[in-house]
Amino acid sequence: QVQFVESGGGLVQPGGSLRLSCASSGFPFSWYTMSWYRQAPGKERELVAQITSTGDSTNYADSVKGRFTISRDNAKKTVYLQMNSLKPEDTAVYYCKRAGYDTWGQGTQVTVSS
Repeated sequence: QVQFVESGGGLVQPGGSLRLSCASSGFPFSWYTMSWYRQAPGKERELVAQITSTGDSTNYADSVKGRFTISRDNAKKTVYLQMNSLKPEDTAVYYCKRAGYDTWGQGTQVTVSS
C-alpha cells in the first residue's frame, strides 16, 4: 500500500524557515519523480516543486523560486522541502506525491504569521 507521511510543519514568523519531510512506503521510491504540493484555504491545490528520481533535476513554482529547495534521500525513501524566507502567502497544507499517481498523504500544516 502506497503511503506518504508528511511532517515538519508548524507556525513560523515571516522571514523564518521550515524543513518539511515526507516519508514514503509501498512502492520503489527511487524510480519516481516526487512532488510537493500545497493547498491554501479556499484555493486549489498547486504544485510547489518537483525532483526527478535521481535528484539531478528540479523545478519550482515561480512563487517559491529562490526560497524553497526540494531534495531527496533514496536510501531513506524520503523527500524534503527546505523553505526559507517564508511569507504569509506560503500558509497552506503541504503534501507530497509520486508524480503521475493520485495517492495523497494527510499533509502538514504550515502557518506563516506574526
